[in-house]
This record gives sequence, C-alpha cells and structure tokens, in this order.
Amino acid sequence: MRSDANIAGPMTDPVPGPRTESVGDGVSRETPPPMDDTPIGRAAQLAVEALGRAGEGLPRPDRTRVMVVANQKGGVGKTTTTVNLAASLALHGARVLVVDLDPQGNASTALGIDHHSDVPSIYDVLVESRPLSEVVQPVPDVEGLFCAPATIDLAGAEIELVSLVARESRLQRAIQAYEQPLDYILIDCPPSLGLLTVNAMVAGAEVLIPIQCEYYALEGLGQLLRNVDLVRGHLNPDLHVSTILLTMYDGRTRLASQVAEEVRTHFGKEVLRTSIPRSVRISEAPSYGQTVLTYDPGSSGSLSYLEAAREIALRGVGVHYEAQHAHAIQNSQQNVSEGIQ
Repeated sequence: MRSDANIAGPMTDPVPGPRTESVGDGVSRETPPPMDDTPIGRAAQLAVEALGRAGEGLPRPDRTRVMVVANQKGGVGKTTTTVNLAASLALHGARVLVVDLDPQGNASTALGIDHHSDVPSIYDVLVESRPLSEVVQPVPDVEGLFCAPATIDLAGAEIELVSLVARESRLQRAIQAYEQPLDYILIDCPPSLGLLTVNAMVAGAEVLIPIQCEYYALEGLGQLLRNVDLVRGHLNPDLHVSTILLTMYDGRTRLASQVAEEVRTHFGKEVLRTSIPRSVRISEAPSYGQTVLTYDPGSSGSLSYLEAAREIALRGVGVHYEAQHAHAIQNSQQNVSEGIQ
C-alpha cells in the first residue's frame, strides 16, 4: 500500500457505480458523497489536511542542526523516530540528511534506500575516509530528504576504528567536509554506547532521546547521560540533551500516563509536548520501504510526527543560544542523571 491511495481517496466514490438524484424535471445527475460520510473519506480528508499542514513551512535554522538520536535501550523507537522526524522536517520544507549508524540498516530500509554490501555506505566514510558526498542518496518520494546508508560491514567498524587516528571524530570531519547545504542532520545510533555512538556524539550538538511509555522506561538512561557528560567534557563541549520524545504512548493505559508524568518530572522542558502514539501504521510503513508520512499521511502516527517536527523546529530558532548556558544545562543534566540511577 502506498500513500497515493490515501491521497486519491477524496476523488473516489467508495460505492461502486454512480449515485443519482432527481433534480425536479426528470433529469438525473451524479452526486458525490460527502467526503467524511465514510471511513475512507474521513481518512482521505485527514491525509489532505496533514499534507497541507506539512507544506506550510517552518523557520529554518541559521546553521545546520546535527541531532543524535540515541538510547542504548533497544526497542524504544530510535530508528522510527529518526526517519519519521526527518521526513516530517523535509515535508515542512527543510533539507534533511539521515546518517544511518546502525549496522542493521533499518533506517536505510525505512527510507527505501538500497544498502546491500556493495553499496557505498557510512562504513566507507568512517573506516576508509571516503567523502560523505559519495555515499549520500536522495530518498524516493520525499523531496529534500537524503540518507547515508548503513551496510552489514558497519558491524565490524567498532573493532576497526580502535586502531585508527582520531577514531572518535571521523564522522565529525566527514560532516564538516560535506558541502551541500542542509538544515538538519539526524544520526540514527545503534543500541549501544560504543565507538559508533561516540562518533555521533562528537559530530552532533544535540541529543534526542526517544523514551517509550513502558515499564522500565528510564532504565539505563543514567549511563547514557553520563556518557553525554564524558563526551562533552573531553571531546565536544557543545553537546547537550535538547529533546526527549515520548513514544509508544497508549492513552488507554494508566502505565503510559504514569511513565509520561515521571519523564516530564525528570527532564522538564526538554520533553516535547507531543507524544507519539502506539500505531499499527507506524509499524507497517518500513516493510513497504516508506515512512508513515508517505505510507498513511492521515494516520495518528503521521500527524504526531508532523507536530513533533514542528515543535523541534520552533524550539531550534534560538538553539545557538544554548552554548551560552552550557554550564546551567550541564548541572541540570547531572541532577537528572543522579536522580534516575
């Protein structure tokens, strides 16, 4: 299934054959049903509204925002968040690059990018010092969205990087040498805190942490925050946790609201107001090589990611002022880290 079906919905009568009504003089005419009289019509209407909102445009950052999507806990929606936020920002008019640093290559799959072992990939950039421009591919169906894919070769990169010069900053150097203009770079990290994740944190200024609204949601976050502190102290003084996104939110359960409340208590203003619901459409989209934005634009998951992207973009208007308050941010995150150990 592709989004074309959803977009075409309003133009298609869901009842086979034309419907007629009398106009008084014995002449009949075809009358389309009201758009929102049927589930298909309502879904199509939502899709049109979602695409319309995406096209409104948002303020563009004054410099490229490099965001590291990290959480060493698996299954929290890192890849899903990366690709759908990237697509949402691109639909809002931004130029966005997704860097897939996970050897599984799920972000590449979700964006419809070929990433078999012979494809030039981020592995070649990190280990072979290949220019980033030679591995970046445009994403089908989403204008302004690009991807540096991951291949299975990346699985051995952790070991191969150990012996290389400037092993922690190879991704940073590649991004700095990339000459194409970009508004956002989103880096999808593996579910670990090894050299690949360290490369991402050295290259980026912002850390985005997806947290699922499930039991043990905050487990392991203390270690992640300590690693952010270490990288900031030794390798990248600009690094800070800028965004927390609640994922897999199920409003029918008390647990979800309790976890959300706990996360907001710990992280405060870093938590986006928008949360991402548990959604079948979000789960289905990658199997079709699509983001939920193109797979089902009118779904609750699509609308939520569009709104989250809007929130991130609006917050980022003053992102360059963050460095002036690095000390205050560091103290705040240290308190959070101590509080959830």
